[in-house]
Amino acid sequence: MSSCGKNENPQEMNRRKFLKVFGGGAVASSAALYGCAPKNEPGAAVALGEVPTDKMTYRQHPTNGDKVSILGYGCMRWPLKQGSDGKDQIDQEAVNRLVDYAIEHGVNYFDTSPVYVQGMSEKATGIALARHPRNSYYLATKLSNFQNYTRENSLAMYRQSFRDLQTDYLDYYLLHSIGGGNGIELFNDRYINNGMLDFLVKEREAGRIRNLGWSFHGDVKVFDYVLDMGVKWDFVQIQLNYLDWKHASGRNVNADYLYGELEKRGIPAVIMEPLLGGRLSNVPDHIVARLKQQRPENSVASWAFRFAGSPDGVLTVLSGMTYMEHLQDNIRTYSPLIPVTDEEKDFLEETAQLMMKYPTIPCNDCKYCMPCPYALDIPGILLHYNKCVNEGNVPKSAQDENYAKARRAFLVGYDRSVPKLRQANHCTGCEQCNPHCPQGIDIPKEMQRIDKFVEELKVNG
Repeated sequence: MSSCGKNENPQEMNRRKFLKVFGGGAVASSAALYGCAPKNEPGAAVALGEVPTDKMTYRQHPTNGDKVSILGYGCMRWPLKQGSDGKDQIDQEAVNRLVDYAIEHGVNYFDTSPVYVQGMSEKATGIALARHPRNSYYLATKLSNFQNYTRENSLAMYRQSFRDLQTDYLDYYLLHSIGGGNGIELFNDRYINNGMLDFLVKEREAGRIRNLGWSFHGDVKVFDYVLDMGVKWDFVQIQLNYLDWKHASGRNVNADYLYGELEKRGIPAVIMEPLLGGRLSNVPDHIVARLKQQRPENSVASWAFRFAGSPDGVLTVLSGMTYMEHLQDNIRTYSPLIPVTDEEKDFLEETAQLMMKYPTIPCNDCKYCMPCPYALDIPGILLHYNKCVNEGNVPKSAQDENYAKARRAFLVGYDRSVPKLRQANHCTGCEQCNPHCPQGIDIPKEMQRIDKFVEELKVNG
């Protein structure tokens, strides 16, 4: 809570600051800071002020002494540009600028994968980081053998990571996204039956891997099984945020359970999806106002990052920061981290319950479903739908009071954010995307539902 003079009423002070910063009706603008802002408008409302260079909060790994920045850079959403062939490619100059700025301001943990940004992330990350001393950052990547988990392919993927990242050792290496599919059987096929876990343990002994862990989405039986299988795990990556703490949806497991099990064993937690792919910053107007009333000078996103970083057993919190505005805002939040109080935890639990009343689709924009064989922009479609839900632009019937305005906002925004040839009506229902979704979304079903909704809006104009 903001400080105030001895004779001033704290609530009145908060109200005045709120109005001063945001005016009478501009509170919705901060909803565009993450996730759903148009590509040419990366952030409509960012917490302004100095970006400290020497105040980053660090956490020490309990067994190896690594001093890790609480803000970790997730390299899943590097900025893109169109190549001469018309296809997306990573904007390497932009990546270099972001990495340089992050390191200058205290960020030292970078997390990537062979499958991020349609297979381009590791190489781009390696190019950017190779310009800095190797001992100035910690590098994390993953064995992302989702489709072909033969030993031969898994070894090839592992070795390619070293080449693309331009390194001879990996600080943190993960078995990627265990818990999906048919659970323990799939885990065993990907890592046990092919001998890959034994191989990686030996690589740790040889020093080519400094810390071995895994990331989790899915069946809690797999989580418990892998924790108790007798392997020394140096860290585990889990999805944790104030909505998933007690109200995880789909195949996900409540984060209070996941974190609690790690804490009991003294295993550091690396946090992913602190913003739920932007859904905890792109929130309905009244949620924005609710958060801003408490901390007027801070962004909506900062609440989620403070919550995710507050538990003592959290080593780092990953954020996929596409734009400089995102990076600067998160650096402010963690320079230094002000842990959430017990009262704020209760406040965020109430906020989570309010958010559950909004029927958004649990897409985190991870793009594991991409590329679609029929060229659909699956994340773009789902994120546009969620944005309109939060803004009240999904009318249930033509009798709704604001039907005409909401109808136009949905249809115009749809055409602007998703090219016509990549919209939901082109879905064939092939279901190639479904096994890859860590949130367990039935993507063809949602495509059909959204397409039907769009057609009804067009007919009822």
